[in-house]
Amino acid sequence: MPTDLNRLAPQPQRLSATSGSFVIESSTPIYLTSAAQPLLFSAQWLQRALQKREVNLAISAAPAPGPAIRLSIDPAQVGRSQGYKLLIDAGGIVLVGNDEAGAFYGVCTLCQLLELTPGALALSAVQIVDWPDYPNRGIMFDVTRDRVPTMETLYELVDFLASLKLNQLQLYTEHTFAYRGHEVVWKDASPMTGEEILALDAYCRQRFVELVPNQNSFGHMHRWLKHPEYAHLAEDPEGMEHSFSIHREPFSLCPLDEGSIELIEDLFGQLLPHFSSRQFNVGLDETFDLGRGRSKAECEAKGSGRVYLEFLQKIHRLCTQQGVTMQFWSDIIVRDEPELVAELPHDVVALEWGYEKDYPFAKHAALIAASGRSFYVCPGTSSWNTLAGRTDNALGNIRNAAINGFEHGAIGLLTTDWGDNGHPQPLPVSYLGFLASAAFSWNVQSARDLPDQALPALLDAHAFHDTAGVMGQLVYDLGNAYQQPEVHVSNSSLLFWLLIFPQAMPPRRQGQGELTQAALEQTGTYIDQVMASLDQAQMDRPDASLIQDEYRWLGDILRLSVKMGMARVQTGLDQPVSAMSPASRKALAEEMRPLLDRFGQIWLQRSRPGGLEDGLARFQRMLDALEA
Repeated sequence: MPTDLNRLAPQPQRLSATSGSFVIESSTPIYLTSAAQPLLFSAQWLQRALQKREVNLAISAAPAPGPAIRLSIDPAQVGRSQGYKLLIDAGGIVLVGNDEAGAFYGVCTLCQLLELTPGALALSAVQIVDWPDYPNRGIMFDVTRDRVPTMETLYELVDFLASLKLNQLQLYTEHTFAYRGHEVVWKDASPMTGEEILALDAYCRQRFVELVPNQNSFGHMHRWLKHPEYAHLAEDPEGMEHSFSIHREPFSLCPLDEGSIELIEDLFGQLLPHFSSRQFNVGLDETFDLGRGRSKAECEAKGSGRVYLEFLQKIHRLCTQQGVTMQFWSDIIVRDEPELVAELPHDVVALEWGYEKDYPFAKHAALIAASGRSFYVCPGTSSWNTLAGRTDNALGNIRNAAINGFEHGAIGLLTTDWGDNGHPQPLPVSYLGFLASAAFSWNVQSARDLPDQALPALLDAHAFHDTAGVMGQLVYDLGNAYQQPEVHVSNSSLLFWLLIFPQAMPPRRQGQGELTQAALEQTGTYIDQVMASLDQAQMDRPDASLIQDEYRWLGDILRLSVKMGMARVQTGLDQPVSAMSPASRKALAEEMRPLLDRFGQIWLQRSRPGGLEDGLARFQRMLDALEA
């Protein structure tokens, strides 16, 4: 059977199928026709892929007579950074990379062709000329709220991202690096250590993935400021209620306190030497309490935007001293203080983020581009605050970012994967967003042309390796369960919030539209229909059974959410769960208790124990209220 060229991901920029095929046999050598050492890792990546098909090929730098797989690097032939040319015909395979990265990406395409060729390894003849539209194509993975992945999980994630030609990874950090002298902050979090970062950085570099350091440095410092040792640095030491904790806590550093800069300087000095990347994401987003505490008078005199900018400039000076290019989340400047964009340091990289499919990327990208500052567009996987994701929104959001960022000259696309409210969603929920991000950032035209309905087959081919063609569709469809209640809640799913608030549900979490018993019944039927095929999956992955366990848990907890919704609609969403009948509370508690036990068991398969207690706390509050 011919190779299925339509299921390549990302789709190459230029692809021409020709007649004939090339059969890879055990005698076929992998011949490195130019400088061998820079090509060795790519050749070994190909060699391992062939071994999965029970074909063992030798790698050689000596000339190979006859049919062979020939790898080389020659910018004169390709002419585009990270690009490659791949020719397959009856005489063999010729792969030419523009550079080392281009050769590796060509091998990634060749490995996909191997997977997409059933039966004997007779690869269909094809000519491919390929290169990325975005030079920087990344994923930001939240390791702060509350999951810190095991090293095995991180290595597997890097391999997956690299296979899709993504070339940046950021680990979003607030308190989960083991900073010396700050043990009180991270002692229960199972943090990343310097040695682990060094090892991960080396692992990433081999696979042409840049591990970009990430440390929030202004807002989102509540994990630090809640401790007495750091509370004096807070903008408001009395604290505030915010979306990222179930407790009232100080949230942002006071920008006027020299101790704030001294703390951040210490953190940068300890963190950055472990990374080879010369970029650095310093955060600076969502400074909710700026001007409400110790800086109130200064903000009233100068304007809160000016006070924010002056602190940003101090952070920028620290980055300059460390020899790194500063990345920062652009929400405060671009959305709230657009007139200050022109005063940003010229060498910063603005990270323009937004997570709804209709987010105004075009408007904001045009503003940043007009200032002459470099920028990334940053959509999201839409996994957080949902349990099973928001498929349609994720694809619309990533398409929007890819197309409008490219049209306005963005130098990167960084797709974020957050863990708000305890990070309950299992990692595979995010695979759809990772794959779409890779596809659309490499080849922006595919963001216009590739229909959403093509994603399940791509997920089966490249993420789940499911020969039964089940998991891709199941993940895609369960990710649209959020639409079934016919209530829209921004940046989240109502099915998540129904399980999180034992007290009256806040109006903004109730969403737009009226929740009804009929819609909830429809949702339950939909979930049952989607989950019915799970046991039919035939995934060729070491963690296949774990993925099925993760999705069984998702199906069960979504069913619980539907039942919780029915009970809450009956009593009123503006009432606490204590207003439910004792019989309803008892039944819901009996169903929820084993789900929390399973949550902990599944968590420990991919994540460290630190953070599990916090991750469970959101659900535990509901269970406690049901059992009261």
